[in-house]
Amino acid sequence: MTTHKTITVVRMTEGIRTQVQTALDQLMSEHLIPFKLTAQRVTISEPGKYFVPFFDSRIHSFEFSWTEANPSPFNEVVRAAILARVQIMDPPPATAWIPSHLTPQSRHFPK
Repeated sequence: MTTHKTITVVRMTEGIRTQVQTALDQLMSEHLIPFKLTAQRVTISEPGKYFVPFFDSRIHSFEFSWTEANPSPFNEVVRAAILARVQIMDPPPATAWIPSHLTPQSRHFPK
């Protein structure tokens, strides 16, 4: 039998997963991460400690900590955690990855 507490936790983690996915999508659209990532779910290990797995061989997951007492907005904490995780990829993002807004084709050169 499902309890009220279980339903509340599932709704809460789904809301958090949605916020995390929004941050991921923003980073991708800003060309700050090298590929699209999808937050499959969010696990809360203890109050304020979050674990987000991906089904991706390049980055398996990331973790972050945040509580309502944190002076930084949730979105900023999530973005910083994702960017930090991308920086320590194994192997790290190759120099072959150049954000599209930095490629010569995207620049307007005077004639």
